[in-house]
Amino acid sequence: MVISRAPLLKTKVSTKCHVMLVDDSLVVRGILRKILMSDPDIEIVAGVGNGKLAVEELDKTDIDAVILDIEMPVMDGITALPLMLKKKPDLVVLVASTLSLKNADISMKCLTLGAKDYIPKPTTQTFANDEGAFKRELIGKLKYITQSIRERKQEAKRPTPASVQSKGAADSTSEAPESEFNLRPLPRIRPEALVFGCSTGGPQALAEVLKSIKGKFKQPIFVAQHMPPLFTKSLASHIERTSGILAKEGENGEVVQGGQIYIAPGDYHMEVVSRGGDKVIKLTKAPPENFCRPSVNPLLRSVATAYKGKALCTMLTGLGTDGSQGAKNFIDLGGAIIAQDKATSVVWGMPGAVTQAGFCSAILPLKSIQAALEKIANTLNPKLGVTL
Repeated sequence: MVISRAPLLKTKVSTKCHVMLVDDSLVVRGILRKILMSDPDIEIVAGVGNGKLAVEELDKTDIDAVILDIEMPVMDGITALPLMLKKKPDLVVLVASTLSLKNADISMKCLTLGAKDYIPKPTTQTFANDEGAFKRELIGKLKYITQSIRERKQEAKRPTPASVQSKGAADSTSEAPESEFNLRPLPRIRPEALVFGCSTGGPQALAEVLKSIKGKFKQPIFVAQHMPPLFTKSLASHIERTSGILAKEGENGEVVQGGQIYIAPGDYHMEVVSRGGDKVIKLTKAPPENFCRPSVNPLLRSVATAYKGKALCTMLTGLGTDGSQGAKNFIDLGGAIIAQDKATSVVWGMPGAVTQAGFCSAILPLKSIQAALEKIANTLNPKLGVTL
């Protein structure tokens, strides 16, 4: 098995993030400006009221990131997005969307067009309800996505040592390794369930991994993606179109069926419990874990228990460390974990946390994950183990 590695960066990379606010509402731009100016590493360099002005501003100003409204006069966000990315392909675009199913669908479309993530559109109630949570999410996404892009650029400039070049295409995503992560053995027993944990960049990663999987997996597939209500419904529809199999939000009390995808609904933790001879979905409003609901932790813990460790988790791109606590329970009960590598992650927070904790059996680039899962899930003689 080829061990995928990721470097520990020693070179200091500037964290200053230059942001443009694009919204036709002066009130919304004011709320965003007030929040962002509280962080010394963020500088607001432009604010405009429509997509046409935003596209033009990229020729005048050095901009790292954009917070983009969807509905605007002259030119809306979904029209402006590809034009902005054509001018600056590495631009970090966060779509600001109101919490409606229509805008959730549009936001999902923006993610497929190249937006890195989305944020709920702030209102005058943002400060009154939970200013801290919104501020933490907004600033965290801007800074860490921008930082990840800068680090990858810096790594790309480094010469690749001959020792790495000689490993060939199978390890082509490895970059001048300074640290080798300890990997656990791959599963020796065919998993009875597949689990995905993801956050920032997750919808795009899920679509890639689950693309055209009809007939490839008999196991049920469970997903915890950090998203608010309505957005997870839109995600399920998107994944169903991409995968070719039934994908839906999990429903409380629903009996799990093989070959289907169950997505944790926004604002609910999703668990799987044994009831008689069935596995059943359980939704709870238990307190958030790692500031998240849904959280990956309860899903991992419950799947490991319900399936007696015969389960495989894939940790995809995501900000923060959600899932790392549940991952410990997961492997202790016999489960195995694959992590997306740093080079292909929008943010290597969640997969990086389980990797650095020594919980993973493989660290793979995004485009290699589906083939690896298919091999593990369908090994003819699982007792012999799997070699990737």
